[in-house]
Amino acid sequence: MGLVAEFEIRCDGLPLVTVAAAVPDATVLIDLQFAHGRRPLFIATVSGATPHTVETALDDATAVGEWTLIGRAGDASRYQVTPALSFEEQLGDHVDDLAGLETLAAAEAIVERIEVEPDGWRQTGWFADREAFDAFSTFWQRNARFRLHRLTHDGTPEPPGDGLTDRQHEALRAAYEMGYFEIPREASLEEVAAELGVAASSVSERLRRAQTQLIEETVAPTWPPIPDQRA
Repeated sequence: MGLVAEFEIRCDGLPLVTVAAAVPDATVLIDLQFAHGRRPLFIATVSGATPHTVETALDDATAVGEWTLIGRAGDASRYQVTPALSFEEQLGDHVDDLAGLETLAAAEAIVERIEVEPDGWRQTGWFADREAFDAFSTFWQRNARFRLHRLTHDGTPEPPGDGLTDRQHEALRAAYEMGYFEIPREASLEEVAAELGVAASSVSERLRRAQTQLIEETVAPTWPPIPDQRA
């Protein structure tokens, strides 16, 4: 039976990490287009930062060759990014076992989600079996800081909230513990933001995204549909 794993790889040599570091309040999600040879293209979706800030970070990233804006929707911008270096070239100073890195590319695994953070990647992946996962995790344990968050058999339902990012978890927890959700409210948005050390607008966005995610996981899938009270 296959496995689903959620994990983080802390290595500042991974692609687009310098971009995420330049826009620390943003959410940066990428898809790899492996059909493009040793320098796979990236499709990067960035939200929570102004386009100018993101595009300046792309221009400044030495590992980015070219980038093209694909489109925008709401506060999210999507880019096609051509790397200036191959994976092996970019990670050469960080990974000792480059042959092992090439072997991972042929592993029986599919990376479903990659969130780029200022010091590494947070990923969700599907692995054919335990052997495939062990080969992957062992490689990164030897070459970077690897932390496993969740490992389940495919088909196992996720508990509500597993789709939240670390920042959304942190914002929800801080807001809850400080009494932001109490009636009457015991803490303001500005006080929660001060506790987290970020702007109030960033906290507001994280809370809204987290609440939307939880609604989509719990209330929205309810069947039968909620009756229309206006009818």
